[in-house]
This record gives sequence, structure tokens and C-alpha cells, in this order.
Amino acid sequence: MGNVVVWAVWVLAAFACLGSGIAVVSFSNPFYSALSLIGNLASLAVLYLLLSAEFVAAAQVLVYAGAVMVMFLFVIAYLGGQADAPWAGGPSWQALGAIAASAALFVEVIVVIGLKSSGRLSHEPPTDVFFGRPYQIGQLFLTDHLLAFEITSIVLLIAAVGGVILGSHSRETQQ
Repeated sequence: MGNVVVWAVWVLAAFACLGSGIAVVSFSNPFYSALSLIGNLASLAVLYLLLSAEFVAAAQVLVYAGAVMVMFLFVIAYLGGQADAPWAGGPSWQALGAIAASAALFVEVIVVIGLKSSGRLSHEPPTDVFFGRPYQIGQLFLTDHLLAFEITSIVLLIAAVGGVILGSHSRETQQ
């Protein structure tokens, strides 16, 4: 019975993740796209919980769905009505690229399900009892992946500064 519940939660979280991901790229209003991204990040957190990665799920919600998305929503609100103007009448190759990427991901999911059901993915790699614990994740962030961790923080800072600069330019043109 417990296995059925896990599969049901996985299916619901997977469809929520796919649906909110499609909503992120399909909404023309950036505010609704950002709210859909919050839903996507929350459904990813549920998938992390199903993988017994509780710390990663909590970090996903607190850091990304919380702090980063608050910053995104602040920038969108600061830009006001000018936020979706750059994509007005955009090229149709973006829609074709999104459809091609979605089809590639769908094929990948089908292949993985086929491999799993045939038993080719049945043996799991060995892990110790401390796998995925906050200490190990913090140690990896501050040793092996420090450069990527710091580059991400710099990119987020540049995005915030860019949003403020874009907002100040749009305010000057309106006056």
C-alpha cells in the first residue's frame, strides 16, 4: 500500500512539475510566469522528498522558492508594465525550440521508464548512511563546488542590479 502512495505522489508531483514548467514559458505576463516557477520549485521539492533528500528539499523551498523568487518578483514589480515588452512579437523559433526541447525530455522520460521496467536500472549504487546529510552537502559546496556556488551568487547579484537599472531607465522614459 505504501508503494502505491509513493507512486501516486510521484505522478502528481511530476505532472505538477511539467504543468508549471509549461506555464512558466507560456504565460505572457511575467508575474504569472514567476508564480508558476514557484509552483515548479515546490513540486521539485516534493520529488526531492521522495528521494529521501530532505535537506535539499528544504533548501529548494527556502532558498529558491523563497529568497530568489522574492527577488524576481520584486524586479518584476519594479519594472512594472515594461517587463514583458521585450518579448512582444518575438520570433516563432523560440516556440519551436521549446516544443523540440519538450519532446526530447518526453522521449528521455519514456526511455528511462522503459529501462527501469526492463530491469536494466534495478541495481542501485552503494551509498553510506550519511549520504545527503547537511554536513556532506555543506562540505561539497565549500570545497569541490565552491566556484559554481560563488558564480551563482554573482549571477544573482548581476540580475538584481540589471533589474534595478532597467527599472530606472523605464521610469526616466515615462516622465
